Amino acid sequence: MTELRVYLPIEDLQPQFAAYMATPTRARGYPPFVGDHSLIIEVAPALAIHRVTDLALKAAPDLEPGILFTERHFGLLELHSSKRETVMAAGQAILTGINCKAEDQLKPQILFTDIIENLSDQHAVIYNRMREASMILPGQSLLLYEMAPALFAAMAANEAEKAAPDI
Repeated sequence: MTELRVYLPIEDLQPQFAAYMATPTRARGYPPFVGDHSLIIEVAPALAIHRVTDLALKAAPDLEPGILFTERHFGLLELHSSKRETVMAAGQAILTGINCKAEDQLKPQILFTDIIENLSDQHAVIYNRMREASMILPGQSLLLYEMAPALFAAMAANEAEKAAPDI
């Protein structure tokens, strides 16, 4: 049986978040664009993500898979399209195919939150070495936000950018 850990629709990808999602890693496929709609799925066991991928892409062939990643315990898939209906149709096909409802996913928990103001130059340098998207500059503030499952932070990041687009 497939456990639905995360079912996360994200509407209207914002510029910085879309850029982050398009950053190359070994698990990236087609990069999303600003304004695209996304669906992020995490399941257990890990290899079940390939059935999820099959269900989604057969239900909505115009979808673009952005991330397909198989870890030891969990599988992760990100899909996106400029058409919200396409993403939702794929999501429904996934839910039906694995006999789950969106409400079956794990509930997000905030584990840690903090704001570091006036970031030092040394901190900015070391932080930027691990960056995958925009750089932080000395003197700026850094929002730290840890969630479990961690994928829920994706929605938090996109929503934060909607709320403060000029940051």
